[in-house]
Amino acid sequence: MSKSDLLALLDSKSQGNEIPSSSHDRVLLIDGLNLFFRNFAMLNIVNEHGVHVGGLGGFIRSLGTLINAIDPTSIYVVFDGEGSSTNRKNLLSEYKSGRHVTRVTNWDIFEDLDDEHDAKVDQIVRLIQYLKCLPVKTVALDKVEADDIIAHLSKKLSTEHDSQVFIVSSDRDFIQLVTDKITVYRPIEKDYYTPSAVKEKFKVLPENFLIYKTLLGDASDKVPGVKGLGDKKINKLFPELIERPISLDEVLNICAQKHKDNIVYSRAVFDESILRKSHKIMDLHNPMMDDLEKDFINNLILQQSPVLDVKTFLRLYQEDGLRHLIKNVEFWINNQFRILNSYNNDSK
Repeated sequence: MSKSDLLALLDSKSQGNEIPSSSHDRVLLIDGLNLFFRNFAMLNIVNEHGVHVGGLGGFIRSLGTLINAIDPTSIYVVFDGEGSSTNRKNLLSEYKSGRHVTRVTNWDIFEDLDDEHDAKVDQIVRLIQYLKCLPVKTVALDKVEADDIIAHLSKKLSTEHDSQVFIVSSDRDFIQLVTDKITVYRPIEKDYYTPSAVKEKFKVLPENFLIYKTLLGDASDKVPGVKGLGDKKINKLFPELIERPISLDEVLNICAQKHKDNIVYSRAVFDESILRKSHKIMDLHNPMMDDLEKDFINNLILQQSPVLDVKTFLRLYQEDGLRHLIKNVEFWINNQFRILNSYNNDSK
């Protein structure tokens, strides 16, 4: 997505009205662990005590960068809850298996995998303390993945509160949620995915991205697709994905009719039960949340954000020895977050 297209998107909500009227106008939804791990893996930053703080400091700095780029009226940072993969593992035991068995860095500061893991946990716990000082809503629910919470939030906010929603994550699964009201920003590519950007990048309609992912599978999550089908072949064998919204049932019927034309079609028919399971696992249009969990999130939307606590933030910042990670940090925190406080009274 070009910068001019992004500016047009941002301006569309405030045209003729310099001050947004509601905290729901432009909402930033951040996949917390995704952004944290990206910074943890990339930034080999240690404080004066020799303690790694790359994930912590990098996340805080990235949050400021996102605020500058998107100018949100409210922010949610969403984390996976305890046992968040349980529901999907019940469907597919291999789901996300093999993760966290190797180090994500090769720096000498960590003695081994356990030492690196402890550093991650310590920084995440500390990060949440920082977030509680900011006008940011932080949320996690036991046995619920951040993906499901973000999916529910994005639909609820865009349809019932007329929000322009920006999802920040490198996880491609969120692209299935893209609409005129929901944009996905992938930091790994530094690009914004709108409906037109999805069609240009993947040659599929956003409404069909879930089908696209179902057919290809997701190796990183150990979710199987159709063997022998790749990014280039899928557009040739399934041109319907760019032509019109299509269901999994329709795709499977097409495969049954063409099973003699290409082995991919016959494999899809043979693996129908596997594909249906993969579809259910990756379907964010139907988040794996019960009614009580959805009600909790719905109520969170109506609640005010925490009030900015500059004093506590600066104390934490000093204690952690982040020092010059952010230039003139007191000015930075007031400049970045003070305006978010002004929307608190409009949260309902």
